[in-house]
Amino acid sequence: MAAAHEPDRETSAPRGRVLLVDDEETVLRSFARILRSAGFHVDTASDGQEAVRCFRTGQYHAVVSDISMPSMGGLELLKEIRKHDLDTPVVLVTGAPSVETAMVAIEQGAIRYLVKPVKTAELRHVVDQAVNLYRMALIKRSAMAALGDVDKQIGDRAGLEVKFESALEKLFMVYQPIIRFREREILGYETLVRTSEPAIPHPGALIDAAERLGRMRDLSRAIRAIAPRPMMEAPERGRLFYNLHVLDLDDEALYDSDSELARMAERVTLEMTERASLESISDPRSKISRLREMGFRIAVDDLGAGYAGLNSFAQLEPNVVKLDMALVRDVHLSDTKQKVIHSMNQLCSDMGMEVVAEGVETKEELHVLLELGCNIFQGYFFAKPGLPFVDPDFSRV
Repeated sequence: MAAAHEPDRETSAPRGRVLLVDDEETVLRSFARILRSAGFHVDTASDGQEAVRCFRTGQYHAVVSDISMPSMGGLELLKEIRKHDLDTPVVLVTGAPSVETAMVAIEQGAIRYLVKPVKTAELRHVVDQAVNLYRMALIKRSAMAALGDVDKQIGDRAGLEVKFESALEKLFMVYQPIIRFREREILGYETLVRTSEPAIPHPGALIDAAERLGRMRDLSRAIRAIAPRPMMEAPERGRLFYNLHVLDLDDEALYDSDSELARMAERVTLEMTERASLESISDPRSKISRLREMGFRIAVDDLGAGYAGLNSFAQLEPNVVKLDMALVRDVHLSDTKQKVIHSMNQLCSDMGMEVVAEGVETKEELHVLLELGCNIFQGYFFAKPGLPFVDPDFSRV
């Protein structure tokens, strides 16, 4: 292996700062000479681990790395870089090209895949393009920050995988009370997933990441492992309302009678959003029946916001329906919403289903909903989601 290389001591880099990584001394020197002559500031490293050390102490506009090196190859280096920086473009180089390797490199987020021997003009052009892409990435990040578009902050797959793994390690649950208003009692708590990973700032971004990576099953299993624990230890807190992703129905682990969720099934209501379709699930009716046989109750979440057809609703045969918060919001100002909620509430009552009005935020909304026949509520007006357990506040009524 070639000896370690000291960082380039130039102080100005008019065309950008580049990190070159290769265990072949001659290639490293050749690439460095070409890029320096083109005006780039160049640091070099003879393996992936040395490159990681360089990256931790310096800021680079682009990285050019051999894909096959001892101890840490280019793809592993890319993932390590994404732990520290989501934007720096990575160019991977190989002397043994294959379609499969190229596809993996691009899928993971390498912006280009070059084959040795690399022509001088091609190397300069690709690195120049990479540096410009880095500058564009910074501008786009500033724009997203200004617009508050935080859920698009992670770019390539390698970066997303790194942050998703971190998010899984930092998962925790919060719980929001669901109350019977007239009785002034707690019916139960809905559990909601959170993560302290700053790059995945809200539950929607977490689920989007899981779906993009094909890791929804991993996320769901992690949530099911931790969500029931506080409620198992607090039977006086009533039912646990748990959000079930539609793909969970195809996970055999959901039906494991020894799981923590199954052990308290008689106190668990599984919520499935009306926004999701059951069309991708094979024989969903029998799977819902299995869950009922285990003791679970079924709820349709976001009623009024999903598909107009009744197929999913009929297959779920819910015990509980939760009115979508868009219907609840400013209901006191909308005759149309009032008519819809009144009709839904009456029909669900006739079918023996409990109705939960979620997203209640104001006294005016509450009073109109009570007039429309609702009695079970969830929303910020009573309590925000919090660590186990937040008590509802009835004092503002």
